[in-house]
Amino acid sequence: MSARIDITLMVNGERVSRSVEARRHLIDFLRLDLGLTGSHAGCEHGVCGACTVRVDGEIVRGCLVLAASLDGAEVTTIEGLTDSAEVADLQDAFVACNAAQCGFCSPGMVMAAADILRHHPTATREEIREHLSGNYCRCTGYQAIVDAVEQTLATRREDRR
Repeated sequence: MSARIDITLMVNGERVSRSVEARRHLIDFLRLDLGLTGSHAGCEHGVCGACTVRVDGEIVRGCLVLAASLDGAEVTTIEGLTDSAEVADLQDAFVACNAAQCGFCSPGMVMAAADILRHHPTATREEIREHLSGNYCRCTGYQAIVDAVEQTLATRREDRR
């Protein structure tokens, strides 16, 4: 029998209290315990980025973080970003640039791209590529994804003027 730990955290702005198995990864907690299936479990080794979520304002790989370690943390998933409309323009750019294709990597890719939009509003194309390099996409060759992020950054800069 596995040890259980009581945790309370904020997930997408809502307080959540649960008893979790000590070895339950965040991605499994989100998907299986909370029904938040937008973030995907890909490689389960922290390599592909499909499980990217935000914890206390920083992006992390959900498959590498134990849920039990997050007592008191604030977690934002792709559902939270979508509900808040934080990435509505980015999502529109993904569609316009054909950056979604199969869509498996899209939630993690959008989470990583949202990090650029928040922290690096003047990022160059090369910096965008570097920032997204930890998220794998087998369909697009990254060109369309980088185009979408670059387009969103440019539009946001114009809107600030």
